[in-house]
Amino acid sequence: MPQTPTSTAVTSSRSTDGKALTIVISGRFDFGAHQQFRDAYESVNPKPAKFIIDLKDTSYLDSSALGMLLLLRDHAGGETADVEVINSNSDVRKILGISNFDKLFKIS
Repeated sequence: MPQTPTSTAVTSSRSTDGKALTIVISGRFDFGAHQQFRDAYESVNPKPAKFIIDLKDTSYLDSSALGMLLLLRDHAGGETADVEVINSNSDVRKILGISNFDKLFKIS
């Protein structure tokens, strides 16, 4: 079945040294992606030192997505977590900025 523009795909991959996990979100990052997003990082052993959230193909982000990012941050170590959000479009970056997520995450 072809993917519709409103569907979400979450994929993840480890770096070759195993120290970083990149999670790519395609489509809408909303509550519909909750389980896929959690599955992408919760079962990874050993826990990576760095998490990279790649939003290059993310068309939309809502408050539940912000909550999911906070849950990932807690999982990764809270205040000391190394979580970076990359490749966000201008609309997504604006939402992250308004929410002060630039104070909690490295956003590039």
